[in-house]
Amino acid sequence: MKAVIVPVTAFEQNCTILWCTETMKGAVVDPGGDIDQIIAAAEENGVTIEKILITHAHIDHAGGAGELAERLGVPIEGPHKDDDFWIQGLPNQSREYGFPLARTFVPERWLEGGDSVCVGNLKLDVVHCPGHTPGHVVFFHPGQKLAIVGDVLFQGSIGRTDFPKGNHQDLLDSITQKLWPLGDDVTFVPGHGPASTFGNERKSNPYVADDVM
Repeated sequence: MKAVIVPVTAFEQNCTILWCTETMKGAVVDPGGDIDQIIAAAEENGVTIEKILITHAHIDHAGGAGELAERLGVPIEGPHKDDDFWIQGLPNQSREYGFPLARTFVPERWLEGGDSVCVGNLKLDVVHCPGHTPGHVVFFHPGQKLAIVGDVLFQGSIGRTDFPKGNHQDLLDSITQKLWPLGDDVTFVPGHGPASTFGNERKSNPYVADDVM
């Protein structure tokens, strides 16, 4: 597996293109916008995009999903169905935050915790991690020890929970009960900012380090 990060939108959201090196088939995770840049990055790496994966349906993560799916003729998988109200609200979100008008979409497949998604010959585990949004999911590849965590966890911080249906305790439980057990040596790509490891965050994150929980 290989992956590249394409920062998109004024929010500098970490859109990830990941692909199977055996088949060169890939997925775009969280295309919040700047669709031309995403397509160009895939082409530069010789990747054929076969699907779109969504961690959660905030505008900076899902705002470009409907357009990208239509342009490439590929399905959307994720997030969990509890984020459907965020998907239906994408046009309002785009107006509120000054984004180009985003279209709603219906995922080909809603995801549940314990599901898996396939990209080429790769299989990623789906972990349902509510808190930032109720339907937030994380994509985890055990072999590469890589997790794409959206806005659940950041280097030195955690996701906001002051949005509709956010829940701070749910977020803490998601991190400590669902992410930490995946292993301290797991590298994670957050929705914004630099990558880190779960082990580093357990030592130093002021919100969820072991000595503050």
